[in-house]
Amino acid sequence: MKLNTKKMLADVDDGIGWITFNNPERRNAISLEMWEALGTILENFQNDDSVRVVIMKGAGDKAFVAGADISEFDQKRSNAQQQDEYGAVAARANRWLTLLDKPLLAMIQGFCIGGGLATALSADIRIASRDSNFGIPAAKLGLGYDYGGLKVLSNLVGPSVAKDILFSARFLDADEALRVGLINRVVEKDELEQTARDYAGLIVANAPLTVRAAKAAVNAGMLDPDKRDLAKIRKMVDTCFDSEDYKEGRMAFMQKRKPVFKGR
Repeated sequence: MKLNTKKMLADVDDGIGWITFNNPERRNAISLEMWEALGTILENFQNDDSVRVVIMKGAGDKAFVAGADISEFDQKRSNAQQQDEYGAVAARANRWLTLLDKPLLAMIQGFCIGGGLATALSADIRIASRDSNFGIPAAKLGLGYDYGGLKVLSNLVGPSVAKDILFSARFLDADEALRVGLINRVVEKDELEQTARDYAGLIVANAPLTVRAAKAAVNAGMLDPDKRDLAKIRKMVDTCFDSEDYKEGRMAFMQKRKPVFKGR
């Protein structure tokens, strides 16, 4: 796919769509052009039937994403008008992070800070190396965070822990992040990529329609009641029961073999 920057990389391997934040000189801090490219990558992966699961990671071993690229704020985010323009580009990427109906994993090593943590929280599963650190230092910069992002954080770890993270602006190590529910798993850094690959492989082998329906249902449960499209979820469930994959699953079970799912 054509991207407007070399600071974002995309690749597809054995059903896994890989997204790499490739700005290691700045600990993979996200610039405006990276936000734009992220939206393009996600849109392409959404429409690529060969992609069954997506993994986000940071280049190098220092950071997943260490927040936004503050070095460009004076030129591109120095006032409310520029913030609106910047926000519109970032909003497209964040919209695709929400619209992606395939499982999204965050493979985290090193710093996962500010906007980087917000990006990781958009993933369905977060697997981190033991040397990772997490935090939202907005209170040290004077930044404000919108309701949507903080609602995701609060839903995940609870209001009290969310307030601790936001008020103190302190960093959590991987063990504490696991304990409070910020991440799903901690492994040694030399095991991180293989663990993420193996986990993604489990998902790739499963029925895509079932996985997507499950993601939609769980996500709906986190929305305000008036925003839940239960009819859409019901239709997704019905599609599973009417699918060729359901027939294949039953046949494979009877024949005592692994099913081969096609996503239809």
